[in-house]
Amino acid sequence: MKHRIVVLGAGYAGAFAAGNLARRLSPADTEITVVNAVPDFVERMRLHQLAIGQDLAFHKLTDVFAGTGVRLRVARVTGVDPERRTVAVTGEDGDGELTYDTLLYALGSSVAHHGVPGVAEYAFDVTGRSSALRLRERLDGLGKGGTVLVVGEGLTGIETATEFAESRPDLSVVLAARGELGAWLSPRARRHLRQAFDRLGITVHEHTGIEAVEPTRAIAADGTSVPADVTVWAAGFAVHPIAAASGLEVTGTGQIVVDRTMRSVSHPDVYAAGDSACAIGENGRPLPMSCASAGYTNMQATAAIIARLTGRTVPTTGLKYHGNHISLGRRDAIFQMVDGDAHPKSWYLGGRSAARLKSGVLKGAWWGIVHPTFGMPKRRHRLATAPDRAGVKVAA
Repeated sequence: MKHRIVVLGAGYAGAFAAGNLARRLSPADTEITVVNAVPDFVERMRLHQLAIGQDLAFHKLTDVFAGTGVRLRVARVTGVDPERRTVAVTGEDGDGELTYDTLLYALGSSVAHHGVPGVAEYAFDVTGRSSALRLRERLDGLGKGGTVLVVGEGLTGIETATEFAESRPDLSVVLAARGELGAWLSPRARRHLRQAFDRLGITVHEHTGIEAVEPTRAIAADGTSVPADVTVWAAGFAVHPIAAASGLEVTGTGQIVVDRTMRSVSHPDVYAAGDSACAIGENGRPLPMSCASAGYTNMQATAAIIARLTGRTVPTTGLKYHGNHISLGRRDAIFQMVDGDAHPKSWYLGGRSAARLKSGVLKGAWWGIVHPTFGMPKRRHRLATAPDRAGVKVAA
């Protein structure tokens, strides 16, 4: 029987990992299936652009995996049973169940409501294509002079606020920051950020934690009312509770606890990559949820899976966080490098040069996904061990 590899999620981590596994492992020994809720690869880092009305190209996953041998199952994951090695799914074909020998869990993350009243009912977000399109429809119907409140001073909040302000100067864009805007940037980069906000006419409420969202306003922790025709919630990310419910060892945030090779510490036939994994970087701290982290963790996970299945020494890939690329509309950006302790370096790149660099990073990530086997070694390795169904590898 072929070794069954199931990859959950076809985002930045899962899609590339599936192509890499297909390129490196012999189809005579392995069967690779990818489960994804939608039939397309979605560029999550561009969804704020989609929400404001810019057209983005979406690529069919069937085209992405064409010629790789990867099987695609368009369905939503509803459960994982690591003891039985099964994944429960539901889709247009109804409910189903997949059995695996090796599982790569890369379901990513969604918006974190943090239990704030009214967020689920009245706020919008840009963490998925459907939610971005819902926001787009609302903004299209918003007349001139309308107010958009963006809650959250992280990367998503900053990029959303600046993109909206640049693309829709007829709107009043407001950002509510729990702390100081750009506090995690170097002083020069922080000044650049504030100048961009001033240039775009974005109003910033610092040290303003939002404690409730209503249809036409948000309520701050001190009771202040912040008027808003539209509230966009960008106050963090949360992973799906499926991992925790499955019995896998997870952190308090629900992320899967993995070792240095991205292997679950509780279930050795399960690997995790991307936002779903609590991966410890070279500085001893968890990698932040980001596209860059998805790249590092998926490369480590696939390298470990291939090595263990083919009887090779498991290599370690770099898990170092280098910094942030922050779009400030289409013509401005900030590239902030960090040191080994994740503190900002004094040097930063800003302006059009940084915007071109950010555009190149996004295009490179997209191109790597839609060409998942490009540049990979062409040799497909045969499995050196035959897995038994109890999880023990037996020499072939």
